[in-house]
Amino acid sequence: MDPDIEYACHELLLRLAGRMPDQMLWRFRDWLGEGAMGTLSRTLPKSLLKHRIDLDQAEYRLLVAGLIPHGADWHQVSSTLGVDASAENRYTFTTGAPDWVNTVDSVSVVVHATLRGRPDVGEVRESWRHDRGSEDEAKRILLVTAVSGLPRLTGELQRVLRVLGDEAPSVEVLPVQFDVPAYHRAALENSRFVCVGSVDAGHHKLVPA
Repeated sequence: MDPDIEYACHELLLRLAGRMPDQMLWRFRDWLGEGAMGTLSRTLPKSLLKHRIDLDQAEYRLLVAGLIPHGADWHQVSSTLGVDASAENRYTFTTGAPDWVNTVDSVSVVVHATLRGRPDVGEVRESWRHDRGSEDEAKRILLVTAVSGLPRLTGELQRVLRVLGDEAPSVEVLPVQFDVPAYHRAALENSRFVCVGSVDAGHHKLVPA
């Protein structure tokens, strides 16, 4: 796959975190990680319209760059462009795990074992998301920096979390040079350290010391 197209799709899906339902977003990321661009191109624009998720100019350019080369419908794509402002973040984030998470957290243990010292991976952190207007239980958000293979790493970690019981995992694999959206900034500001890969953590820290 063209790396520019792959990166455009990955960045767009990052920007949709917190705006698109988790059950849909993880599936789109899974398809991207598997290289299923035809499926992604047919379904993503349609889903944006169905759920009334407007894209700003920058996001619209990412959608065009990522999906038009793979046959996305021009009319559907053009209809996704809305106002140049993202929806207000309706979530809050905390560092502490909810009571239902065991003292020995199997997910954190497995993520640590999978990513500690991993090539191309920088810092790994974890936050817990809470919906301001809902009584739903807290949602684990995994935050990772990486220098290459971001969609495939996302897909791999999603599969790990699904095996461990998270049916709609939230795995945010962030590129090193990236204007972090408000959703991710809020999560990072309220996150805890999990581990680091082999990439110099001093240059690729998610949260400044």
